[in-house]
Amino acid sequence: MDPARHIHAVRVYYEDTDAAGVVYYANYLRFAERARSEMLHAMGFSASRMTAESGVAIVVRWCEVDYIAPARLDDTLEIHTRVLSVEGAKLNLEQIVRCGGRDLTRLRLRLVSVSREGRPVRLPADLHDALNTLVQSGETE
Repeated sequence: MDPARHIHAVRVYYEDTDAAGVVYYANYLRFAERARSEMLHAMGFSASRMTAESGVAIVVRWCEVDYIAPARLDDTLEIHTRVLSVEGAKLNLEQIVRCGGRDLTRLRLRLVSVSREGRPVRLPADLHDALNTLVQSGETE
């Protein structure tokens, strides 16, 4: 994993597309979610273990998506995830879906950590520190 960004590859399958063979717009959110989960795994964190051990889950609070160009059946996509900032219970990310070096979709997200009851709580300290390291290393890009 690049110290400042995580890249996750996804192949576009028939189930991801509409009748014209173009990726259905909502599936970009699924691809982005998968990439975020894989980033956490690459850092040594598991969402299920975190919830079981600390009662904390990370959920999307806000998302903005810019659809630039379509992905198509059989394309291999790269989802680039970059941590922009980490504060208390908040985490801001940028995710870019690329194909052949071309940006197809750009997402800006705010994630929050919540308790089992759905109330905001601080990110676990070890996760906060690991994510903050990514922010600091990304400043020199």
